[in-house]
Amino acid sequence: MLQEWSYFYFKKALSAVDCQKIIDFAIAKKKEQFATTGSLNDTEKLTKKRKKQILKIRDSNVVWMSESWIYDLIDPFISKANYNAGWKFEFNYHEPSQFTIYRKGQYYDWHQDSYSKPYENKENIHMNGKTRKLSMTLQLSKPSSYKGGKLEFYVPQIKKPVYKKFICNEIAEQGSICVFPSHVWHRVTPVTKGTRYSLVNWTLGAPFK
Repeated sequence: MLQEWSYFYFKKALSAVDCQKIIDFAIAKKKEQFATTGSLNDTEKLTKKRKKQILKIRDSNVVWMSESWIYDLIDPFISKANYNAGWKFEFNYHEPSQFTIYRKGQYYDWHQDSYSKPYENKENIHMNGKTRKLSMTLQLSKPSSYKGGKLEFYVPQIKKPVYKKFICNEIAEQGSICVFPSHVWHRVTPVTKGTRYSLVNWTLGAPFK
């Protein structure tokens, strides 16, 4: 799927106060856990073998949050990006937000946020039968507090049969937001110093037709 905009960004969209509020709230929950890959509904036991497999793809820690005030902060930017970039995807639900922690040496290698099939979650009618449409990353850390941890994209070129890597330097500043179609390949490079905090969210809607 070729598109003019592979990602859309807003520099310093949220204030430092709002960013710190999210960080403090997530840390206060004391529910930090090892980040896995795959569906949120995956009840597979995290064995040593499974963890080793995951670490080949990602190494980070997360805290899940579903508070409405967080959605109120980020949703206007997701909707605006969806319109301004010309995607105009139809969505009607947000998944829980993922507060992500990348400490020194942690990373998330190349991946897509979307899945090959819609969700099968009969316990949640808001998710069942739907697919991820848009992904959002909110930069919570000050750029001076860490090194590395770059958000990068790997996207096809419209006029050439090749892919090209882009470093999303536009969201280096605290409070900046990046929105992109969930099928776009991306990664977070290893953090080499300090700790990087970010907030990730996904919108859901009926499968593409």
